[in-house]
Amino acid sequence: MTEAFGVLEPLAARYVRREVSIPPEADGVVRAMPVVLRLERPPAARTPVLEAAAAAALAVCLDPRAEPGGEWHDAVATWVGGRIRKIARRARGAHWAAVLVLPGVTCVVDSPDGRAEARALLPGPVDEVPKVVSRLQIGGTELPADEPGPPPPGAPVIWVNADLEMTVGKAAAQVGHASMLYAAAHCLTAVPAFAVRDAGGAQWAQLCDRVDRGQGVAVRDAGFTEVSPGTITCIATSPV
Repeated sequence: MTEAFGVLEPLAARYVRREVSIPPEADGVVRAMPVVLRLERPPAARTPVLEAAAAAALAVCLDPRAEPGGEWHDAVATWVGGRIRKIARRARGAHWAAVLVLPGVTCVVDSPDGRAEARALLPGPVDEVPKVVSRLQIGGTELPADEPGPPPPGAPVIWVNADLEMTVGKAAAQVGHASMLYAAAHCLTAVPAFAVRDAGGAQWAQLCDRVDRGQGVAVRDAGFTEVSPGTITCIATSPV
């Protein structure tokens, strides 16, 4: 793995090289990145929605506006320097249109089942979320498991721990963590076309072994919602 750079360097130090522990917020302010999933009626399939969420979270960090001197740099760097919390919400229709005017990046994934869209917004204090975002529901809509087939050749893969049975919102936040950690570990300057796939049982055990051998990047959850602290929720691996 190469040396990380720029705004993602703290992630490489903490999660990849394990040089330092995650510090508490220096100013006591809890920050998070809102990730809004576009779920119209009928919604897109689960896998492309998660792929769009993974890409959008990383896209904000790699956006030129997040570079030193950019208008987003202070907000993104402060957030990355602490816990990279994400809160996924859902929107459709006029509510989705209202979210599009807020600072952030939208990523689109087309699939045979339709178009999936997710917009990651500029991270900030959780108690200062714009009203157009705070009124969006966090839960309430679950997407059934789909069958996307094997990952396409050349795509890095984010494997989701299927045994946890995470909600779509929880999984969206976790794949967003995974895309950022993978980018930090591999010093990416552009967002790749991540494939998201479920893995459980023996396959998941094999993936955990790959992490131990330095062949994958694991997301270990803080345990605020749905899973216990330290649980590995996702593992990102390089293309085969």
